[in-house]
Amino acid sequence: MSIEAGKKVIRIEAEAVAALENRIDENFARAVDLIYNSKGRVIVTGLGKSGAIARKIAATLTSTGTSAYFLHAAEGAHGDLGMVHRDDIVICISKSGETDELFNLMPVFKKLGIKIVAMTGKMNSTLAKNADVILDISVKEEACPNDLAPTASTTATLAMGDALAVALLEKHGFTREDFALFHPGGSLGKKLLVTVDNLMETGEGMAFCSPDETMKTVTIEMAHKRGICPIVDKAMRVLGVVTTGDLNRLVEQTEKFFKYRAEEVMNRNPKCIESGTLAAVALKKMEETRIIAMPVVDTDNKLIGIVHLHDILTAGIQS
Repeated sequence: MSIEAGKKVIRIEAEAVAALENRIDENFARAVDLIYNSKGRVIVTGLGKSGAIARKIAATLTSTGTSAYFLHAAEGAHGDLGMVHRDDIVICISKSGETDELFNLMPVFKKLGIKIVAMTGKMNSTLAKNADVILDISVKEEACPNDLAPTASTTATLAMGDALAVALLEKHGFTREDFALFHPGGSLGKKLLVTVDNLMETGEGMAFCSPDETMKTVTIEMAHKRGICPIVDKAMRVLGVVTTGDLNRLVEQTEKFFKYRAEEVMNRNPKCIESGTLAAVALKKMEETRIIAMPVVDTDNKLIGIVHLHDILTAGIQS
């Protein structure tokens, strides 16, 4: 019985969200344009469950490049209206469109000349009549068996808010790099902000040899440093790489190991990563090719560092 009840809720809410697609129309486009062309911020307000959804919509707008703030509809009449400026746009959320607390704020919005976007389930409600743009978030039924508790309606409202945020994101040309700037903390920020340049070894900590060096020299270089030894020409362009795996194979095959020159042993098609590449991209490439370190090169294939798998993982980067 519980399984069937759960499935019914998901079905009702999915249908409520699907029905919104036909309501992404000229009114939606007008709301996007109003917000995009506004010199101020977006103030999102509501009460109760609508207030909780309003808070989330404001957070989503802010994190995707549209400055937004949540205004509690009840607290607004007790001083919080001071946060509202003349250049702002207000999104008022109410399923019934008859929320008294919202109407207490309307005279202030009107006096300031602020444009109002209503998100309501009643297109002939008082809120709708006082709005400049109306977004229809009505649902056929709530998932609540008594058709009372806001369930499908709050889901539909949330989806409409996400649609607004993403449409504005695209209109602003908001990029992954922009997103990273607003999310510097945690694994997401690390994944989007940290590049190989932040983690690579450079200078004296970086192994490298010329192609005519003996494997004895290469081995000593690798013993004092880590992982791999890029083989470079006089201009520091990477010609190949010698790895610990190459050393192991060569020792097993011949007693003349130390007499070989680096160019005779090196892999002439090494996996390199370009400077400025996200560390997460380097990690994925290492995992796919099963290597533990990569030379970091500039646009001319000149060696500028070496990035190690261990250092990427230690930094908390995930692919």
